[in-house]
Amino acid sequence: MTTKDAFKKRLLGLQGNLLNFAYQLTTNREQAQDLLQDTTLKALDNEDKYVDNVNFKGWIFTIMRNIFINNYRQTVRKATVIDQTEDLYHLNICQDSGLDTPDGSFAVQEISKAINSFSDDYRIPFSMHVAGYKYQEIAEKMHLPLGTIKSRIFFARQRLQGMLKDYQS
Repeated sequence: MTTKDAFKKRLLGLQGNLLNFAYQLTTNREQAQDLLQDTTLKALDNEDKYVDNVNFKGWIFTIMRNIFINNYRQTVRKATVIDQTEDLYHLNICQDSGLDTPDGSFAVQEISKAINSFSDDYRIPFSMHVAGYKYQEIAEKMHLPLGTIKSRIFFARQRLQGMLKDYQS
């Protein structure tokens, strides 16, 4: 039997143990089978790098663990949102409109009613901010200092939170 055949035989003999380890890592049957397949392919591709007097089982399990860690890191990187807008606009906007449920549409009506109860000095800058205008743009349109605009939006937000404290979780 050649060394290539012995390598493949040893690798096939570990498939059950590798599948169990993959399942422990992923906690999902399909992902575990994918991880097992990736590990087997990587081991076969790197067969020439295996030194005969090294712990074969440990070598294969290390390959699987490293593949899992790399896949996890890649998934986390893909899920990370990087907001490069000024004032972090995209991170500050609401991702859920709340209009999908009857409760949500009722809440929107209550919020709109509360905002409309503000005086123009607070309602206009707050509404513009919610609509996506930057602080500087609001200040220019209203011919007011930037600090005044920021303060009015801050106080409007605080007042709105106080009025709608029943909706806060």
